[in-house]
Amino acid sequence: MTAYIIVAIIAYAIGSINFSVIISRKMAGFDVRDKGSGNAGTTNVLRTVGKKAAVITLFCDIMKGVVAVLISLLVGIIAKNSSSAILVEVSAFFVVLGHTYPIFFEFRGGKGVATSLGIILLINWKIGLICLVFALMLMVITRMVSLGSISAAVLFAVLTIFIRDSYIVDFEFSFIIFGFLMAALVIFNHRSNLKRIIAGTENRLNFGKDKENS
Repeated sequence: MTAYIIVAIIAYAIGSINFSVIISRKMAGFDVRDKGSGNAGTTNVLRTVGKKAAVITLFCDIMKGVVAVLISLLVGIIAKNSSSAILVEVSAFFVVLGHTYPIFFEFRGGKGVATSLGIILLINWKIGLICLVFALMLMVITRMVSLGSISAAVLFAVLTIFIRDSYIVDFEFSFIIFGFLMAALVIFNHRSNLKRIIAGTENRLNFGKDKENS
């Protein structure tokens, strides 16, 4: 149990390092949460700060998920009586939770899409690539980042039921539960977007001037 708690704390702390806020303050002199959509994510950085800042933010947010999962694998090697699968799942969930509610930034974070992408690609590259391509296709067709993100999260949960190979550790049934928990977290983080999608007022990308998400 101690190993799971340690992994959860470390992952949450990593997730709480909000690069969009740090980078916007450093490169533009303001907090990205006070501009544009108010979301502390890659797309709002692109919209309010610029492409260079957005690329750096995207990379850093993806790496948060990767680093958290890799640390959980290391802890699993040390704590031999712990389940490697559950350690990975705990680290993944809590790093996204930290990104969403960062303790270092007044609990006002992003929606965890980029961090989730890093996690999924590392945990299962096959499922990760399917979800990534699916999300990008939806974003291009609908011009809504939020719809692509939500749909990919749901697809990830469904695919954990049917694809049981290519995991970074041995597959366990807990991965299915984890998939649906992650989907639920992403959907919850996009609840305002869902309302706008239903109302037909969701922001759309112009592939030059990006709107809200991540």
